[in-house]
Order: sequence, then structure tokens, then C-alpha cells
Amino acid sequence: MILAAGRGTRLAGHLQDCPKGFLRLGAQPIIEESIDRLLAAAISDVVIVTGHCAGHYQELAQRRGGLVRLVHNPRYADSGSMYSLWCARELVQGPFLLLESDLVYEPHALQRLLDEPAADAILLSGPTGAGDEVYVELRDGCLFNMSKQAAALGSPPAGELVGISKISAELFGLMCAIAERAFATSLHFDYETDCLVAAGRERPIACPVVAGLVWGEIDDPAHLARVRQTVYPEILRRTASGVAVTRQ
Repeated sequence: MILAAGRGTRLAGHLQDCPKGFLRLGAQPIIEESIDRLLAAAISDVVIVTGHCAGHYQELAQRRGGLVRLVHNPRYADSGSMYSLWCARELVQGPFLLLESDLVYEPHALQRLLDEPAADAILLSGPTGAGDEVYVELRDGCLFNMSKQAAALGSPPAGELVGISKISAELFGLMCAIAERAFATSLHFDYETDCLVAAGRERPIACPVVAGLVWGEIDDPAHLARVRQTVYPEILRRTASGVAVTRQ
């Protein structure tokens, strides 16, 4: 499941009327590079939640010949990421990996979660210094809290949220139930800092840390420059040389 409904307003001037997933660092848009990594990890069914400039994803789905299914968030302009995920609830019957369309990451990130014995897990990295980081606090080895302010947590952060998660059918059902209650007040409810944190108080969610993981999220021009100048070239180098990162 790839969340791709956002408008990318902080990247105005860099998108040229296309979704963030269609930014190019190499020969293909980053969303297609992500799909190819999923295919290489033996994942053959990809659901993309669209919103802004959805026509680009319709063309992508046609090119990918049945690999990609689409669901549209009609409220993308006035809702949060959990509402996008909730829009796909009828298409998801079992466990799935959850990603975001603006992520650039090593293929090893997917395999680490696929190998994780826990039914539910969110991937963490070591410090990136990327700016706008989401820090994760653990309790008894499982998710307890997240914040963009490390000082707001009750203990030192275990790592940074990458934006790739393994979600069981049971956890997804719990997240949808939590979200539906929140939607009575507002659709601005995020899947990670709001919903996953609330779900983690009711169900253990593992948080494996890959200390040396190379990855980046592209939310603004500074993120784009960092990924283009350092993250993407290093991913290409590691992929070509077969370098593997280690877990903590």
C-alpha cells in the first residue's frame, strides 16, 4: 500500500503539476523505482491511494498491466494520511507493507520488515540530520510515542521513523476503528503520529532499527536537495556494490 494523495505544497515549483511520486532522480519517477523494489521483494499486488493529480497514477496503473490497483481519496485537500489509508480499507484483506510515495530508500529496508517475526512493525533508522525528523520512543521494545521534537518524548528516541511499516489485518482493523472515532471531529488525522501511536497502546508494534540505512523523504526543497546530492547516489553505489546495512 502506497499513500500518494498529498498535494506537495512545500515543493511548489519543483513538481510541474504532478504528484510528488513523479519526481525523477534517475531514469524513472521515484514511485516507479519503489514499485520495482517491491517487485524484487516478491510483492506482486500494489495498492496506491491517489488524490492530487490522480491522472498520473491512472496512466501508471495502465502501464503496469494489472500490478497496480488504485483507490482515490476525494477529500485529499482537507484530510490527513490516515483518511487516505482508511479509503483503501475495502481493498485490503490481509497483512501489507505500508509506504509513502515520496520515499527514496535502499531495497534492504523492505526485506528487513519482511523478515521481521513480529506481525506488526515500523522501520526505524539511525540519525539522518535530514530535518523534519519524526523521533520514536519505545517502551518494552515496542512503539510508545512519536514526535518531531525529541525533547517531548519521555525517554531518548530509539530511532527515526522511516515511513515503511508492516501492518497486520488485525492492526489495520484497530487503526480503522480508532480513525473512525477521530473522523467525527476532524479528517486531519495522521496514520503515524496519531493513529499508530494510539494503536500501539492497545497492541504491541515492533520497531526494528537499521542503524546505517540510507533513505530520504522528500517534503520540501531542502529534502529534495539532500536526496539528490547524497542519498540517491549512495543508494545507487550500495546497490551496485552489494553493500548491506546492519541492524542494531
